[in-house]
Amino acid sequence: MLQLILEIIFWLSIIAIIHPYSSYPIFLHLKTKNKNKSFSFYTREDNLPFVSIIMAVHNEEQILEKKIKSILKNDYPRNLYEIIVGSDASTDKTNNILENFCSEENHFFLEKFTQRTGKINIINKLIHKAQGEIILLSDADIIFTTNTIFELIKNFKEKKIGLVDSNLQKKNPQKTGISIQEKFYFNYEITIKNMEGIMAGVMMGPFGGAYALRNKLFSEVPKNFLVDDFYINMKVIEKDMWCINNLNAIVFDSTSDKIQDEFKRKIRISTGNFQNLKEFTHILFSKKILLAFSFFSHKVLRWFGPIFILLSIISVAILFNSGLFYQVFATLLFFSLIIPIIDYFLRKYGIHIILLRFISHYYYMNLGLFIGLLKYIKGVKTNVWEPTKRESNP
Repeated sequence: MLQLILEIIFWLSIIAIIHPYSSYPIFLHLKTKNKNKSFSFYTREDNLPFVSIIMAVHNEEQILEKKIKSILKNDYPRNLYEIIVGSDASTDKTNNILENFCSEENHFFLEKFTQRTGKINIINKLIHKAQGEIILLSDADIIFTTNTIFELIKNFKEKKIGLVDSNLQKKNPQKTGISIQEKFYFNYEITIKNMEGIMAGVMMGPFGGAYALRNKLFSEVPKNFLVDDFYINMKVIEKDMWCINNLNAIVFDSTSDKIQDEFKRKIRISTGNFQNLKEFTHILFSKKILLAFSFFSHKVLRWFGPIFILLSIISVAILFNSGLFYQVFATLLFFSLIIPIIDYFLRKYGIHIILLRFISHYYYMNLGLFIGLLKYIKGVKTNVWEPTKRESNP
């Protein structure tokens, strides 16, 4: 009886680990391959909506000027958008840069906060100043292409569209760290999110770097939440509106190559994931089957990935003497667990093996998820953040 229970735990854990990365994407592909991918959209000759571009920034002097210029170079009519920036107690030249743009550009507004308040709290305050029918939320380190704004806005002619995400492209991947793996992961995630949107408008959260939504659909984010983009996205879905990704709305971001920086970021995101899980658990029981299935497959199973990994390790270790299959599987599994250690020492000597780095990246990601879960259980008191340091400007 004990062996049967252990075998059930083992196989359920393996399925839970594999499904989000394999069978779920296959399911999405089958559901969308013959589906009409077109939505009603604005043309450049239409009466386009007024857009409010909102950013919260903190000590972004290295990239901020380039970011704002990339907005101003857009081919969206300049009289049809405003830029509203909140500076979160910046101590470098960020405020000087913003003040210069305020003096030179119409519809450019700056609000300076003297005490750190956090991105989400700034967005919650700035949203009330927005005059646009459409809100475009963006981070300081995300660089627009010349048609980014129009591509994000054009699908809002379709009345059922509530939120549109961009196609975030990572630049400058290097083999010395994890930027190649991060770039692969982002591209993979964008493909999945795009298919979710095409399938039923149930994209499981934008990446947050640049996305747009109808002003009337914005929901104020709880003050201590760490992942605001997912919260805003799911609130739009709760209002029976579609959330989609537009692959033509391309933006660029430099890729951090430092494992330590990305690991800290993943811990923070993981903590926020569990805040959102508590908020949206009811969606798992939604009558909208595709919505519930996407949330469970794409997000919930991944968030509990570290638990499933631990269960698989424990169960296969106990089942080791139960047959050749478990002996081989246990051997391969335990070998994979030491790969991050091997990769660490190889990296010290300047040896970079991409395949090993992918395995290391997977375990780092899940370790970050596990630590994030512990931090969530401990409690979150503030959402104040420090921007991830980039290797170079995008």
